[in-house]
Amino acid sequence: MVGETVVTVVGNLTDDPEIRNTPSGDAVSHFTVASTPRTFDRQSNEWKDGETLFLRCSAWRQTAEHVAHSLACGTRVIVQGRLHQRTYETREGEKRTVIELEALEIGPSLRYADATVSKIPRVGVPGGTLFDTAPSAPNDTPGAPTPGVPDRDDSAPHNDNSPTFPF
Repeated sequence: MVGETVVTVVGNLTDDPEIRNTPSGDAVSHFTVASTPRTFDRQSNEWKDGETLFLRCSAWRQTAEHVAHSLACGTRVIVQGRLHQRTYETREGEKRTVIELEALEIGPSLRYADATVSKIPRVGVPGGTLFDTAPSAPNDTPGAPTPGVPDRDDSAPHNDNSPTFPF
C-alpha cells in the first residue's frame, strides 16, 4: 500500500519462532530479531558494538509455517516487511506503544552460512498470490507448464560446470 513503511533488518533470531493458529485458522509465527550495529574505531583500531535493536516480528499463513520449520534460535536472517505501531493500555492503566515488523520476506543470511533451498509449490492463482490464501489452481503443481512462460530448452549446449536450476 502507498505510504507504508517498509524496512529490511539483518540480525539473529533470539529464540525459536513460535507458531500458532488464529481462531479463523490462519497460521502466524512470532519471532524476535536482534540487530547490533558495528563500527570501526580508528583511534583504538578495533570494532565496537552499538546498541542492539530487538525487533518483534510476525509472519502469516504459509510464510509462518516456512519460518517455523526452517529457522531456529541464533540463525542470522534477513527480514523485509512493514513496520506497524500499536498502542495499548496495561492492566494498571498505563499506555504503551510498541513497534513491530510484519515480515513479508524472510530468509537465512548466507554471509556466514550455507543454505539448501527446497522450493514448495505455491498456492493460489498460477504464479501464486501475495498472501498465499487462495485454494490451489488446477495447474499450480510442480512441473506443470505456467501460462506465458516458455518451456526450458534442455537441448541447448551448456558447460557441465555451470549451475542448473530446476525452475
